[in-house]
Amino acid sequence: MPLTYADARPHALTSAQLDAALAIEERCSPHPWTRGNFEGSLAAGHYAQGLSRGSELLGYCIAMPAADEAHLLNIAVAPEHQKHGLAQRMVRALLAWAREQGARDVWLEVRAGNDAAQRLYLRQGFAPAGRRPNYYPCPQGQREDALLMRLQLQGATA
Repeated sequence: MPLTYADARPHALTSAQLDAALAIEERCSPHPWTRGNFEGSLAAGHYAQGLSRGSELLGYCIAMPAADEAHLLNIAVAPEHQKHGLAQRMVRALLAWAREQGARDVWLEVRAGNDAAQRLYLRQGFAPAGRRPNYYPCPQGQREDALLMRLQLQGATA
């Protein structure tokens, strides 16, 4: 029987999966993380979850705990697997983890032009909390603003 998206399973992202994560990152981001960024997050013990179907990495989510907060650093789903609720599943898993860690808030930055990601975060209960001008690098040396978003976990539902 062929695998379906219902067969996708979350797991700890491992260094053995970094080539696959980098391949996804390079197709999803105009200014992708480097191998060093991924390795640094793994070495620091950040929340680093992959979502795989069989042996295929479909996406990943990386967040940093800090005091009573969590900060979403990076999340991506391979373009050919987008629009199947996988990012939503990863955000919900992140929120469950953050609650388990005792976090009161989850923070993130999202590109001002990334409407799909903004809609995803709004559906999960995040609210705009500010703007960071010229936050993200873009091709040809240009910059793009980031929207700062926050989810207060007290009373939030997963």
